[in-house]
Amino acid sequence: MRYSRVLLKLSGEALMGDGTYGIDPNVATRIASEVADIQSLGVQTAIVIGGGNIFRGVAAGARGMDRSTADYMGMLATVMNALALQDALEQQGVATRVLSAIEMRAVAEPFIRRRAIRHLEKGRVVVFAAGTGNPYFTTDTAAALRAMEVKADVILKATKVDGIYTADPVKDPAATRYEAISYLQVLQDRLQVMDATAISLCMDNKLPIVVFNLRTPGNVRRVVSGEPVGTTVTS
Repeated sequence: MRYSRVLLKLSGEALMGDGTYGIDPNVATRIASEVADIQSLGVQTAIVIGGGNIFRGVAAGARGMDRSTADYMGMLATVMNALALQDALEQQGVATRVLSAIEMRAVAEPFIRRRAIRHLEKGRVVVFAAGTGNPYFTTDTAAALRAMEVKADVILKATKVDGIYTADPVKDPAATRYEAISYLQVLQDRLQVMDATAISLCMDNKLPIVVFNLRTPGNVRRVVSGEPVGTTVTS
């Protein structure tokens, strides 16, 4: 394996499937089977999941709700997604722990960095919930922060397209895909890979990001094996 410890960043929308809202159990099961596959190869896996399929803090803030309140509601949505993913993983026989940045001991462990690393070393999948625990920070930034804290080798940014393009491939048929790109170019061209805070954090700490299509079966395994899948963002 090219990477021994990875952080998989999933959007909340990844759990919707073809629906417009909520969680599709079949999609959660498919994602869980992909994670179980790399886990069986000895790859230590941490996951950060968004909450956009249930509640978007940014969107609610734009409609007049207090931004901090909206962001906290979004964090609670990520906890719901994390519990759904934990259930799907454990049905695949994978030991899983949910660690929440907002303390709620009845459903998740509080986030403690050393505990998270210990879980990974013991072969458990760790799902980080509730973002950073602070408003105004996206789950992209939470993914970059947690990846740094657990010393992950790479962030695997799972999307519905097969990499980063020069333009939106849905709107522009002439758009071409980058095989590799620098953090600086992502920031300068305002390519919507992750938000600027997350990209800057990865750039400062030289943490590579691989953007790939989650909907293609076996892609997670291909990425951790070092196959040329998607787009790699490095210095």
